[in-house]
Amino acid sequence: MSDGPHGSAATPPSTRKPEPPSTPAARIPEQRGTGPLAGSPGTNTAAAPEPAGPLAGSPGDDARTAEAPEPAGPLPTADAAHPSPEAPAPAATPADGPTEPQTGETPADAAHHAGDMGSPEGDAGDADATEPAEPRAAAEAPLPAPAATPAGGPAGPRADETPADAARRAEDAGGPGDAPAPRITAHAAAPEAAGNRPDDAPGADAPETRTPSPVRGARGEADAAPDAPAPADSPAAAARAAGAAGDPGEPGPGPEAGPAAPASAPRVPAPRAAGPAATPGPAGSRPDAAPGPGPGTGTGAGAARNTHGAAARHPVARKLVKAVGLVAATAAGGMLVIRGNEALAAYDAPTAADSRATTATAVDAPDPGRVLQIVAHPDDDLYFMNPDLRYSIAAGHPVTSVYLTSGEADGINAGAAKQASTRPDKPAYAEARQNGIRAAYAKMATGDRSSAWKRTVIPTKGGGQAEVDVLVAKPEINLVWLQLREAGNVYADVPDSLHGLWDGRVPHLESVLASGSPVRHGFTYTKDQVVQTIKGILEHYRPTTIRAQDPTPGRFQDTKRYTDHQDHFYGARFAQMATAAYAQEVKDRPHFAVQNYIGYFNGSLPSALDPGEAKEKLDILDTYAWLDKENHCGSEAGCGDLKVADHPSGNRWTQSINYARGTSTSWLASDAEHGLWAFKVLDGQVAVWHRTGLIGNWTGPRLLPGTGMDQGISTVTLKDGRIAAFGTRTSFGDKPAGYLREVVYAVQQAPGSAEFGPWQSLGTPEGADDTWTSDISAPAVSVDGTGALAVYVRDGASTLRGRVQRPDGEWGPWDSLGGSDLHGTPATATDGAGRRMVFAATTKTVTAWAQPEPGAPLGPATPTGLPDTTLPLTAQGRERGVRLLFRKPGSGNVRSALVTATADGGLKADALTDLGGLQGYGPVTASGHVLAGRSAGGQLGSDVGPGGAWQRSPLMFVGAPSSTMTGKNLVSLAVVGLDARLYVTSSTDDSDAYLAPWQPVGPRNTAP
Repeated sequence: MSDGPHGSAATPPSTRKPEPPSTPAARIPEQRGTGPLAGSPGTNTAAAPEPAGPLAGSPGDDARTAEAPEPAGPLPTADAAHPSPEAPAPAATPADGPTEPQTGETPADAAHHAGDMGSPEGDAGDADATEPAEPRAAAEAPLPAPAATPAGGPAGPRADETPADAARRAEDAGGPGDAPAPRITAHAAAPEAAGNRPDDAPGADAPETRTPSPVRGARGEADAAPDAPAPADSPAAAARAAGAAGDPGEPGPGPEAGPAAPASAPRVPAPRAAGPAATPGPAGSRPDAAPGPGPGTGTGAGAARNTHGAAARHPVARKLVKAVGLVAATAAGGMLVIRGNEALAAYDAPTAADSRATTATAVDAPDPGRVLQIVAHPDDDLYFMNPDLRYSIAAGHPVTSVYLTSGEADGINAGAAKQASTRPDKPAYAEARQNGIRAAYAKMATGDRSSAWKRTVIPTKGGGQAEVDVLVAKPEINLVWLQLREAGNVYADVPDSLHGLWDGRVPHLESVLASGSPVRHGFTYTKDQVVQTIKGILEHYRPTTIRAQDPTPGRFQDTKRYTDHQDHFYGARFAQMATAAYAQEVKDRPHFAVQNYIGYFNGSLPSALDPGEAKEKLDILDTYAWLDKENHCGSEAGCGDLKVADHPSGNRWTQSINYARGTSTSWLASDAEHGLWAFKVLDGQVAVWHRTGLIGNWTGPRLLPGTGMDQGISTVTLKDGRIAAFGTRTSFGDKPAGYLREVVYAVQQAPGSAEFGPWQSLGTPEGADDTWTSDISAPAVSVDGTGALAVYVRDGASTLRGRVQRPDGEWGPWDSLGGSDLHGTPATATDGAGRRMVFAATTKTVTAWAQPEPGAPLGPATPTGLPDTTLPLTAQGRERGVRLLFRKPGSGNVRSALVTATADGGLKADALTDLGGLQGYGPVTASGHVLAGRSAGGQLGSDVGPGGAWQRSPLMFVGAPSSTMTGKNLVSLAVVGLDARLYVTSSTDDSDAYLAPWQPVGPRNTAP
């Protein structure tokens, strides 16, 4: 976050006190580290691991009281570091001083700026007021090695699990020998999985039964009657009245471009004749294969109950499955599939299409993955990445958080009332913020804010030093402090900052060392040394999920000031550049995915979290803010950030979490042969997974040539059956002003072909990076009834821009399509008449555009009259219109509305229906009878049929889920887990629909 008071002064500070210590520090096993970073743990009351490796040193003393000795040995450098004999003096406040209050700024925000901290323009609020009533010394030594994770997948507590739920989950967790016999049905594959059964969902809330949803069709019934408006007090009646049905609609860096691209923009190449596809042959049969304890596998009493009943209805099928252990065939115009772990046992055989491509096995339990977060200031992770952070810790994922700056601000650790009487001390304030972070992480991981840490000093690849803290009771939790100088101002010109270093206005940036840090000697970094330092951290920890802030946050329309702190997005750009270097230069590493998070602007968007999640998030900020002022950390600097104590909720930041990119739900596609194609960004390249036909083997991930790809791939099927993938690509240029984000696309060379053409650039509607910080959304794409392809983005001015492909294959210019106050990524789909519709969320409603007829230009921006929604939107083509899906603010419940074209060329939105859910946040995917999205706890929640309960699957994942129809009645659903591995499941549309057990695709994610 920023570095001072946050939010409104109208609300008194919270009086809640952090919970008293409850969990004693635990003894931890020996831990060894290797790699370019190294650190030495200090001793504490609990037994400490002693690192070993090429840069090993000796353990020190308790981090609270000991003095740090001189580092042992010379520091390795990358190029020439600029060591200084001691930490440089804190920089003075910028000459222009605190800036004047911004539009929409609260008194506390103004005070925040006066303290060299700022908050965004927009509504100031208070979670407490607006929420519904319910719910030390160390010598240099190797960096502790990343903690190993259990092979059986995340086994941590459910965030919302009661003791009864936990007991039931333990009772239901049987071994392979408990697995029931699979069931054959003449419709589709839908094995019962643990966490996917309404009556036996481990860790789930009580089943929530609903009336039939208008999102899904009534078992093949055609859309014949218009949707009826739903009474406000009767969503069930609205769902019955809606009765919607029908199949969903089909779904080298270029030069810097100005607002209008030339007419010679690349065309979609003509399809080639498809040769032999580089895909596996028919699935092999393994009669002796035993089902294994994969994720989501149902092996307990509940699974036996459901499956035994199913088998009783199909006795012949049950005997067949027991005999051969495999089911997949087609018969009598329906799909013969099984309900059980053996359903995908045929994915067992490796393929030769790619040296790393293998197929999934039912016994291949996932590595939960390793998460690494890079933020500018202490507390940015708590405000903008939570509850993702808390859920990752609770599920047992190793988590490392890297703080680029010290967050020293003005050095005054006091609320507004004591600002004037408190002596500035930047090293002490930096230490207090570190203490607050350690307390917050300890509470999230152990329940005890005072749980002991080992504080170490390490050399970095940039030639400086960093502090690394390891939580003794949970050594998989690490904090890395780079301790660079912060800007001290949200948007003012401060050369001695990450912004100034990026732009080349200063040759190097100095450190500001926290008073209690084991790092005792100041240093400086050049731009390249910062990149090398972050790259070295990535190389050591080998994350599979990297979280960072938004590198392109945009500007406010009226003042043109940044919507986020300059440290946030320039820190994100350093992380982006270091991640690209890591991907290209380090080969012995696992694949990784990236997730970016919106920062200050969350305060201006509708609340994304339900009251319970918002309260949990606020409680962690209360711990960081040190509300009770008890000296539980033993530090003279203080045990938390008292600037935050005035208003821990910030500017409504504890009520939301929003992803800056990666929210597309159209990255899974099916082809005419019922094959599946998945497209996600790994290692800065688009990864493709492919399954041939309905029961063929999977291959992938195969990385398409071309680097610099951003998260968020959207796909569309062209008129000739080929698949086109669209995304954005970032290049850094030779000069700081050369930072460029552009829209690119690649097209399948022939229907069903494993080969794709090169990435082609459609440019960008932005003129220069400095204008709007290259703030364009990910693209939304659709094909209308004439076969015309179009792509749409939200630009930095918060309006809609689009390019349409002409019949000759050339592309038109970036058209300005109007709208205002647009946020997030647009959504687009076509109705049953082939008319294209486009939707974009604002802070108060949804704006829409529609073609009057296929082939015509879009009509004007039209208000839908819908209430405010959280980001993002999902559009699903229907026979009579386009079904729009979104979440209710402050609830997490999923809502839907049907948007139709009217006779006068306008648009009508009706049948607004609340579909329930398991709270949660983020994008929702819908295909056929399946609805899925992130639930409370970070796991996938799904609804697979009218009248059933929402179900919770055990997988945690990156970005958005995606689904597609595979045939008439079968829906396939996919996510990419925190281990950067693809997981797939399926469900048939019948009266007893379930999700099959999640199956991992490809090998374990260790190294490419």
